[in-house]
Amino acid sequence: MTVTTWDEPAGATARGTLIVLPGRGETGASYQRFGTRLAADAYRVRLVPVDLDDLAAAREQVEKLLADESLPAPKVLVGTDSGATLAATIVGEVDADAAVLAGLALPGAAPAPGATWDDELDARSACPVHRSVIEGDAGFERAALGRPLPWSSLEVTAPAKPVLVVHGAADAVSPAAEAVAPYVGAPGARTWLVQGGRHDVLNDVSHRSVAATIVLFLESLKLGPELPAVLVPASGAVDGPA
Repeated sequence: MTVTTWDEPAGATARGTLIVLPGRGETGASYQRFGTRLAADAYRVRLVPVDLDDLAAAREQVEKLLADESLPAPKVLVGTDSGATLAATIVGEVDADAAVLAGLALPGAAPAPGATWDDELDARSACPVHRSVIEGDAGFERAALGRPLPWSSLEVTAPAKPVLVVHGAADAVSPAAEAVAPYVGAPGARTWLVQGGRHDVLNDVSHRSVAATIVLFLESLKLGPELPAVLVPASGAVDGPA
């Protein structure tokens, strides 16, 4: 299994490790922009391929990375589509500090296998750059969103670890209300909808805002698992030098 890597700039001190679990059809090429951006903020990024027919292999690789003492904490699972579903099911069982779930895939919610490639592109992303990336990726599996998930149902309870959920409000693959419902109001969960966002929410037109939201979550996580705020509204007196 080949793990794709992005590292912090030379001379920077790594601030944590992100273990990316991609979704159906995707390769490392789909996350070059995301990996480069988060690495520039001094987070090490490791992308683990996810074969829906061999989830045990993906989990084994995740556990190896979590046990690798050369990779700095906090260590956070970042899943998209079926990778987000996998992250949601294992985050409480492995030695990860938190999870980011972007565009959760829901059992039974995939589009019909007969959908055209243009339909799939529209469902995935409105970002012209990302669409050109996956159209030019020879390893990208077209029509993969029609593949059934290996889970018959997804039972999610209040997370025991910090979780950030980011979902497209216009996601036609996984309806937003159903996808985020288990997390809304749950202790330790931060849930955001991206206005107009489609399924590949890490690679949609609002990818900059989504990445910034993830960085804020990570920086808060570094302060503690209670996710203390890094930025607060200014009101009244502001603390500072006397």
